[in-house]
Amino acid sequence: MVLLLTLMVPVPAAAYPPHVLVFVANTGSDNVTVYDTRLGEVIATVGVGDGPVGVGATPDGKLVYVTNEQSDSVSVLDARTQLVVATIPVRADPFGVAATGTHAYVANFGSDSVTVIDIATQRPVAEIPVGRFPHTPIVGPDGSRVYVTNNGDASVTVIDTKTNKAIGTIPVGRFPAGIAVRPRGDRIYVANTGDDTVSVIGTSSGRPLATVPVGDAPMGLSVTPRDVVYVANASADTISVINFPTVGTTSTSPVQRRPEGSAASPDNSFVYITNTASNTMSVIDTATAKPVAAVPVGQQPEGVAVTG
Repeated sequence: MVLLLTLMVPVPAAAYPPHVLVFVANTGSDNVTVYDTRLGEVIATVGVGDGPVGVGATPDGKLVYVTNEQSDSVSVLDARTQLVVATIPVRADPFGVAATGTHAYVANFGSDSVTVIDIATQRPVAEIPVGRFPHTPIVGPDGSRVYVTNNGDASVTVIDTKTNKAIGTIPVGRFPAGIAVRPRGDRIYVANTGDDTVSVIGTSSGRPLATVPVGDAPMGLSVTPRDVVYVANASADTISVINFPTVGTTSTSPVQRRPEGSAASPDNSFVYITNTASNTMSVIDTATAKPVAAVPVGQQPEGVAVTG
């Protein structure tokens, strides 16, 4: 039985600044669910292109980019009005997306490239060759680097955002998918779906530092401001919670069916997990690392992003 979040999770008024929102891409219903973290409820459902899968917000939280895998396009949402303000054609099968203050980076799974979109004009301005089947990009905290998982190459491509060129490749595990960066920027975490592991990479060395076992088929992952990593284990219906630097404190909690996406709130209060086969979003209390609610969203939710 699914209970309403408003009955389960009292959110103090001071916990968030106004208009911190969670955006969920619902692949099966061609729309995006918008969840208000202060109200603890869904406030909008926005139609986008066919097969929306990835979501990324600009650092100021004003714009949200949604990849439409089956339309070969990106929908741009105004976070304040929850309206689509632009639709941008990209290359084949766009999957993940991430944004700096000036550009959005779209991983084109079907064309082994990253499309760079100018946020000021909402037009593509560059195409960067990367590895095979690029899956998910992430922006480093200072905005100078973008890191892209290459699902078919067991690697991560490093992009210099000043030149918009690839400057390096880092080996990781099999079928890397989700990726997150430590708030201080010195480590990257990569979910290796084919190895049931998370790779820990040092950004200064560009080399793997450790490999941490997690659940079956890890997909999405996110890291909280306190450097706790939450991993969605799609084939295990669980999340793994890794406390760094003491990885021995890793724990596992059940969620709903086929968890795939993960996003952390900016104030370390909650983590949001999309459950693709349950059409829900689990809300995880970081104080206990346990789910406290399941919020109904659209069909087959995958990508998730938090503004703020």
